[in-house]
Amino acid sequence: MITYLATAAAEQPGAFEAIKTSFDFGGWYFVAQVINFFIVIFILKKFAFGPIQNMLEQRRARIAEGEEKLKQIEQQLAASEQTTAAAIAKANEEAIRLVNEAKQGATAFTEQKAREAIAQAQQILTNAEAAAKADRERLGMELKREFGRLVAATTAQVTGKVLTADDQQRINEDVLVKIEG
Repeated sequence: MITYLATAAAEQPGAFEAIKTSFDFGGWYFVAQVINFFIVIFILKKFAFGPIQNMLEQRRARIAEGEEKLKQIEQQLAASEQTTAAAIAKANEEAIRLVNEAKQGATAFTEQKAREAIAQAQQILTNAEAAAKADRERLGMELKREFGRLVAATTAQVTGKVLTADDQQRINEDVLVKIEG
């Protein structure tokens, strides 16, 4: 504005005086207005713009801090997902290992029980054979005794003589030796 006034005054010598009187432009009055202007600017800057700028700066700082925390949270989330995936993979491997061990254990248990069953069956067969052998021997002994008694009875009837206990014993032993031999 001052350059405009200076230019206007140079072109028209009475123009500055006309502007000065129409706007009531005085030297001390102008200086007071400039001082008032700077005081208002200082007060606004100190009490209005300063706090607003501080508040805006604090907001910027909080937003930047929030963005930084968000990045950290995203990193932690990614790390957590990786850890979780690793834990799940490890748990799956452990589960597979346990299932395989259980299968092997079941197979070994089945084989062991089969071997035990075979051993029990063989024991039963052995016991049955021993019992059958004992029965055969017992029956054989009974048969030999009965056969000796029959021979002694037949001999007594054929000879017509009553046999003594010694005679019956001797005949039984002779018959047993012939039967066994």
